[in-house]
Amino acid sequence: MIDTPALQNYRTRIEAAFEHWLPSTNTHPGCLHEAMRYAVLNGGKQIRPLLVYASGNALDVPVDTLDDPACAVELIHVFSLVHDDLPAMDDDDLRRGKPTCHKVYDDATAILAGDALQSLAFYVLSHSNRIKVTAERRLEMLETLSFASGSRGMAGGQAIDIASEGEQLTVAELEDMHIHKTGTLIRASVKLGALSSPHATPEQIKQLDRYAKCIGLSYQIQDDILDIEGDTTTLGKAQGADLARNKPTYPALLGMEGAKRRARELHEQSMDSLSGFDQRADLLRQLSRYIIKRSS
Repeated sequence: MIDTPALQNYRTRIEAAFEHWLPSTNTHPGCLHEAMRYAVLNGGKQIRPLLVYASGNALDVPVDTLDDPACAVELIHVFSLVHDDLPAMDDDDLRRGKPTCHKVYDDATAILAGDALQSLAFYVLSHSNRIKVTAERRLEMLETLSFASGSRGMAGGQAIDIASEGEQLTVAELEDMHIHKTGTLIRASVKLGALSSPHATPEQIKQLDRYAKCIGLSYQIQDDILDIEGDTTTLGKAQGADLARNKPTYPALLGMEGAKRRARELHEQSMDSLSGFDQRADLLRQLSRYIIKRSS
Protein backbone atom coordinates (compact mmCIF):
# COMPACT_ATOMS: atom_id res chain seq x y z
CA MET A 1 0.00 0.00 0.00
CA ILE A 2 1.14 3.59 -0.58
CA ASP A 3 2.76 4.85 2.60
CA THR A 4 3.00 8.62 3.04
CA PRO A 5 2.61 10.87 6.10
CA ALA A 6 -0.73 12.06 4.72
CA LEU A 7 -2.05 8.51 4.35
CA GLN A 8 -0.81 7.56 7.81
CA ASN A 9 -2.71 10.57 9.16
CA TYR A 10 -5.88 9.55 7.30
CA ARG A 11 -5.67 5.99 8.63
CA THR A 12 -5.23 7.28 12.17
CA ARG A 13 -8.25 9.54 11.71
CA ILE A 14 -10.47 6.79 10.32
CA GLU A 15 -9.57 4.48 13.22
CA ALA A 16 -10.51 7.27 15.63
CA ALA A 17 -13.83 7.71 13.81
CA PHE A 18 -14.53 3.97 14.12
CA GLU A 19 -13.86 4.14 17.86
CA HIS A 20 -16.18 7.13 18.16
CA TRP A 21 -19.13 5.54 16.34
CA LEU A 22 -18.86 1.79 16.97
CA PRO A 23 -20.64 0.67 20.15
CA SER A 24 -18.46 -0.67 22.94
CA THR A 25 -18.48 -4.39 23.72
CA ASN A 26 -19.68 -3.32 27.17
CA THR A 27 -22.86 -1.96 25.58
CA HIS A 28 -25.77 -4.40 25.44
CA PRO A 29 -25.96 -6.66 23.36
CA GLY A 30 -22.24 -7.13 23.81
CA CYS A 31 -21.83 -10.14 21.51
CA LEU A 32 -23.29 -8.31 18.53
CA HIS A 33 -21.14 -5.24 19.16
CA GLU A 34 -18.09 -7.46 19.52
CA ALA A 35 -18.82 -9.00 16.11
CA MET A 36 -19.28 -5.55 14.54
CA ARG A 37 -15.96 -4.37 15.94
CA TYR A 38 -14.21 -7.58 14.87
CA ALA A 39 -15.36 -7.09 11.29
CA VAL A 40 -14.45 -3.39 11.09
CA LEU A 41 -11.25 -3.30 13.17
CA ASN A 42 -9.73 -6.24 11.31
CA GLY A 43 -7.19 -4.53 9.08
CA GLY A 44 -7.84 -4.03 5.39
CA LYS A 45 -6.61 -1.58 2.76
CA GLN A 46 -9.29 1.02 3.53
CA ILE A 47 -9.26 2.16 -0.09
CA ARG A 48 -12.77 3.60 0.06
CA PRO A 49 -12.27 5.91 3.05
CA LEU A 50 -8.92 6.97 1.59
CA LEU A 51 -10.75 7.92 -1.61
CA VAL A 52 -13.12 10.09 0.45
CA TYR A 53 -10.13 11.92 1.93
CA ALA A 54 -8.32 12.15 -1.42
CA SER A 55 -11.36 13.49 -3.26
CA GLY A 56 -12.04 16.03 -0.53
CA ASN A 57 -8.40 17.07 -0.50
CA ALA A 58 -8.56 17.70 -4.26
CA LEU A 59 -11.26 20.29 -3.48
CA ASP A 60 -9.49 21.71 -0.41
CA VAL A 61 -12.02 20.33 2.08
CA PRO A 62 -10.88 20.53 5.75
CA VAL A 63 -9.82 17.05 6.81
CA ASP A 64 -12.03 16.88 9.91
CA THR A 65 -15.08 17.39 7.66
CA LEU A 66 -14.19 14.13 5.88
CA ASP A 67 -13.76 11.82 8.88
CA ASP A 68 -17.39 10.77 9.19
CA PRO A 69 -18.19 10.32 5.47
CA ALA A 70 -15.02 8.18 5.29
CA CYS A 71 -16.21 6.17 8.29
CA ALA A 72 -19.70 5.70 6.82
CA VAL A 73 -18.51 4.36 3.47
CA GLU A 74 -16.16 1.84 5.11
CA LEU A 75 -18.97 0.62 7.38
CA ILE A 76 -21.02 -0.12 4.26
CA HIS A 77 -18.08 -1.89 2.63
CA VAL A 78 -17.45 -4.06 5.71
CA PHE A 79 -21.16 -4.90 5.97
CA SER A 80 -21.01 -6.19 2.39
CA LEU A 81 -17.92 -8.30 3.14
CA VAL A 82 -19.50 -9.90 6.21
CA HIS A 83 -22.56 -10.91 4.19
CA ASP A 84 -20.60 -11.94 1.07
CA ASP A 85 -18.50 -14.34 3.18
CA LEU A 86 -21.55 -16.23 4.51
CA PRO A 87 -22.18 -19.85 3.47
CA ALA A 88 -25.25 -18.77 1.47
CA MET A 89 -23.04 -16.41 -0.57
CA ASP A 90 -19.32 -17.05 -1.18
CA ASP A 91 -18.78 -19.30 1.86
CA ASP A 92 -15.30 -17.93 2.64
CA ASP A 93 -13.22 -18.91 5.65
CA LEU A 94 -10.67 -16.07 5.48
CA ARG A 95 -10.97 -12.31 5.20
CA ARG A 96 -7.98 -9.99 5.57
CA GLY A 97 -5.89 -12.96 6.67
CA LYS A 98 -8.18 -13.80 9.60
CA PRO A 99 -11.22 -16.05 10.07
CA THR A 100 -14.38 -14.53 8.64
CA CYS A 101 -16.98 -13.08 10.98
CA HIS A 102 -19.36 -16.05 10.77
CA LYS A 103 -16.49 -18.43 11.54
CA VAL A 104 -15.55 -16.56 14.71
CA TYR A 105 -19.15 -16.08 15.87
CA ASP A 106 -21.93 -17.79 13.90
CA ASP A 107 -24.05 -17.20 10.79
CA ALA A 108 -26.88 -15.45 12.61
CA THR A 109 -24.56 -13.08 14.48
CA ALA A 110 -22.70 -12.27 11.26
CA ILE A 111 -25.97 -11.46 9.48
CA LEU A 112 -27.03 -9.17 12.33
CA ALA A 113 -23.58 -7.55 12.51
CA GLY A 114 -23.78 -6.74 8.81
CA ASP A 115 -27.28 -5.36 9.20
CA ALA A 116 -26.20 -3.19 12.13
CA LEU A 117 -23.12 -1.87 10.30
CA GLN A 118 -25.29 -0.85 7.34
CA SER A 119 -27.73 1.09 9.51
CA LEU A 120 -24.87 2.64 11.52
CA ALA A 121 -23.38 4.06 8.31
CA PHE A 122 -26.52 6.09 7.64
CA TYR A 123 -26.74 7.11 11.30
CA VAL A 124 -23.20 8.49 11.05
CA LEU A 125 -23.97 10.54 7.93
CA SER A 126 -27.23 11.88 9.34
CA HIS A 127 -25.98 12.69 12.86
CA SER A 128 -22.42 13.89 12.33
CA ASN A 129 -21.85 17.46 13.50
CA ARG A 130 -18.51 17.59 11.70
CA ILE A 131 -20.03 17.57 8.21
CA LYS A 132 -20.25 21.26 7.28
CA VAL A 133 -22.70 21.34 4.38
CA THR A 134 -26.30 22.37 3.84
CA ALA A 135 -29.17 20.05 4.72
CA GLU A 136 -29.79 19.57 0.99
CA ARG A 137 -26.17 18.57 0.39
CA ARG A 138 -26.22 16.17 3.37
CA LEU A 139 -29.38 14.59 1.93
CA GLU A 140 -27.52 14.13 -1.36
CA MET A 141 -24.74 12.37 0.54
CA LEU A 142 -27.27 10.00 2.10
CA GLU A 143 -28.85 9.41 -1.29
CA THR A 144 -25.45 8.66 -2.83
CA LEU A 145 -24.54 6.05 -0.24
CA SER A 146 -27.98 4.42 -0.15
CA PHE A 147 -28.11 4.10 -3.95
CA ALA A 148 -24.63 2.58 -4.03
CA SER A 149 -25.66 0.00 -1.41
CA GLY A 150 -28.93 -1.16 -2.96
CA SER A 151 -30.36 -3.22 -5.79
CA ARG A 152 -29.04 -0.85 -8.47
CA GLY A 153 -25.63 -0.85 -6.84
CA MET A 154 -23.68 -3.24 -4.65
CA ALA A 155 -26.53 -5.63 -3.71
CA GLY A 156 -27.64 -5.83 -7.33
CA GLY A 157 -24.09 -6.57 -8.44
CA GLN A 158 -23.85 -9.42 -5.94
CA ALA A 159 -27.13 -10.83 -7.23
CA ILE A 160 -25.81 -10.72 -10.80
CA ASP A 161 -22.56 -12.32 -9.63
CA ILE A 162 -24.36 -15.24 -8.00
CA ALA A 163 -26.56 -15.77 -11.05
CA SER A 164 -23.49 -15.68 -13.33
CA GLU A 165 -21.57 -18.57 -11.77
CA GLY A 166 -20.92 -21.11 -14.50
CA GLU A 167 -22.28 -18.76 -17.18
CA GLN A 168 -20.38 -17.32 -20.14
CA LEU A 169 -20.66 -13.52 -20.05
CA THR A 170 -19.54 -10.99 -22.61
CA VAL A 171 -17.04 -8.32 -21.58
CA ALA A 172 -19.88 -5.76 -21.55
CA GLU A 173 -21.96 -7.98 -19.25
CA LEU A 174 -19.00 -8.57 -16.95
CA GLU A 175 -18.27 -4.84 -16.75
CA ASP A 176 -21.95 -4.16 -16.00
CA MET A 177 -21.80 -6.62 -13.10
CA HIS A 178 -18.71 -5.02 -11.63
CA ILE A 179 -19.92 -1.46 -12.19
CA HIS A 180 -22.69 -2.48 -9.80
CA LYS A 181 -20.88 -4.80 -7.39
CA THR A 182 -17.60 -2.95 -6.88
CA GLY A 183 -17.82 0.26 -8.85
CA THR A 184 -20.81 1.99 -7.29
CA LEU A 185 -19.35 2.08 -3.77
CA ILE A 186 -16.01 3.32 -5.08
CA ARG A 187 -17.85 6.02 -7.02
CA ALA A 188 -19.84 6.85 -3.89
CA SER A 189 -16.60 7.19 -1.90
CA VAL A 190 -15.20 9.75 -4.33
CA LYS A 191 -18.52 11.58 -4.55
CA LEU A 192 -18.90 11.78 -0.76
CA GLY A 193 -15.54 13.54 -0.59
CA ALA A 194 -16.65 15.97 -3.31
CA LEU A 195 -20.05 16.58 -1.70
CA SER A 196 -18.28 17.46 1.55
CA SER A 197 -17.19 20.66 -0.21
CA PRO A 198 -19.85 23.39 -0.23
CA HIS A 199 -18.13 24.87 -3.31
CA ALA A 200 -17.69 21.80 -5.57
CA THR A 201 -19.08 22.57 -9.02
CA PRO A 202 -21.21 20.09 -11.01
CA GLU A 203 -18.38 19.83 -13.55
CA GLN A 204 -15.82 18.96 -10.87
CA ILE A 205 -18.14 16.30 -9.44
CA LYS A 206 -18.67 14.93 -12.95
CA GLN A 207 -14.91 14.72 -13.60
CA LEU A 208 -14.32 12.99 -10.28
CA ASP A 209 -17.10 10.52 -11.05
CA ARG A 210 -15.42 9.65 -14.38
CA TYR A 211 -12.21 9.01 -12.46
CA ALA A 212 -14.05 6.82 -9.94
CA LYS A 213 -15.80 4.78 -12.63
CA CYS A 214 -12.44 3.97 -14.21
CA ILE A 215 -10.73 2.93 -10.98
CA GLY A 216 -13.78 0.91 -9.92
CA LEU A 217 -13.36 -1.30 -12.97
CA SER A 218 -9.56 -1.43 -12.78
CA TYR A 219 -9.86 -2.49 -9.12
CA GLN A 220 -12.00 -5.48 -10.09
CA ILE A 221 -9.74 -6.44 -12.99
CA GLN A 222 -6.76 -6.48 -10.62
CA ASP A 223 -8.78 -8.60 -8.17
CA ASP A 224 -9.41 -11.12 -10.96
CA ILE A 225 -5.72 -11.12 -11.87
CA LEU A 226 -4.67 -11.66 -8.25
CA ASP A 227 -7.13 -14.54 -7.87
CA ILE A 228 -4.88 -16.35 -10.38
CA GLU A 229 -1.42 -14.87 -9.78
CA GLY A 230 -1.61 -14.07 -6.05
CA ASP A 231 -1.19 -16.31 -3.03
CA THR A 232 -3.47 -16.84 -0.04
CA THR A 233 -1.02 -15.39 2.52
CA THR A 234 -0.56 -12.13 0.63
CA LEU A 235 -4.20 -11.82 -0.45
CA GLY A 236 -5.59 -12.48 3.02
CA LYS A 237 -8.29 -14.67 1.46
CA ALA A 238 -8.34 -17.95 -0.45
CA GLN A 239 -6.42 -17.72 -3.73
CA GLY A 240 -8.24 -19.24 -6.69
CA ALA A 241 -11.68 -18.94 -5.08
CA ASP A 242 -13.30 -17.36 -8.14
CA LEU A 243 -11.73 -19.94 -10.42
CA ALA A 244 -12.99 -22.77 -8.20
CA ARG A 245 -16.54 -21.38 -8.36
CA ASN A 246 -16.33 -21.02 -12.14
CA LYS A 247 -17.05 -17.30 -11.92
CA PRO A 248 -16.66 -15.14 -15.03
CA THR A 249 -13.48 -13.05 -14.81
CA TYR A 250 -11.53 -10.62 -16.98
CA PRO A 251 -8.57 -12.99 -17.53
CA ALA A 252 -11.00 -15.72 -18.62
CA LEU A 253 -12.54 -13.42 -21.22
CA LEU A 254 -9.56 -11.28 -22.27
CA GLY A 255 -6.61 -13.50 -21.39
CA MET A 256 -4.12 -12.45 -18.70
CA GLU A 257 -2.26 -9.95 -20.90
CA GLY A 258 -5.54 -8.56 -22.22
CA ALA A 259 -6.83 -8.07 -18.67
CA LYS A 260 -3.63 -6.28 -17.62
CA ARG A 261 -3.79 -4.08 -20.71
CA ARG A 262 -7.41 -3.15 -19.95
CA ALA A 263 -6.44 -2.20 -16.39
CA ARG A 264 -3.68 0.07 -17.71
CA GLU A 265 -6.11 1.69 -20.16
CA LEU A 266 -8.55 2.43 -17.34
CA HIS A 267 -5.73 3.92 -15.26
CA GLU A 268 -4.83 6.27 -18.12
CA GLN A 269 -8.46 7.26 -18.51
CA SER A 270 -8.65 8.00 -14.78
CA MET A 271 -5.60 10.26 -15.13
CA ASP A 272 -7.24 12.11 -18.02
CA SER A 273 -10.32 12.70 -15.86
CA LEU A 274 -8.15 14.55 -13.33
CA SER A 275 -6.50 16.82 -15.89
CA GLY A 276 -8.48 19.81 -14.63
CA PHE A 277 -7.22 19.39 -11.06
CA ASP A 278 -3.94 20.63 -9.59
CA GLN A 279 -1.45 18.89 -7.28
CA ARG A 280 -4.07 18.61 -4.54
CA ALA A 281 -5.46 15.67 -6.55
CA ASP A 282 -2.10 13.84 -6.52
CA LEU A 283 -3.30 11.33 -3.92
CA LEU A 284 -6.14 10.35 -6.28
CA ARG A 285 -3.52 9.83 -8.99
CA GLN A 286 -1.37 7.72 -6.65
CA LEU A 287 -4.34 5.59 -5.62
CA SER A 288 -5.20 4.84 -9.25
CA ARG A 289 -1.62 3.65 -9.83
CA TYR A 290 -1.67 1.60 -6.66
CA ILE A 291 -4.93 -0.14 -7.60
CA ILE A 292 -3.47 -1.71 -10.76
CA LYS A 293 -0.12 -2.59 -9.13
CA ARG A 294 -1.28 -3.93 -5.76
CA SER A 295 -0.57 -7.50 -4.66
CA SER A 296 -3.52 -7.92 -2.27
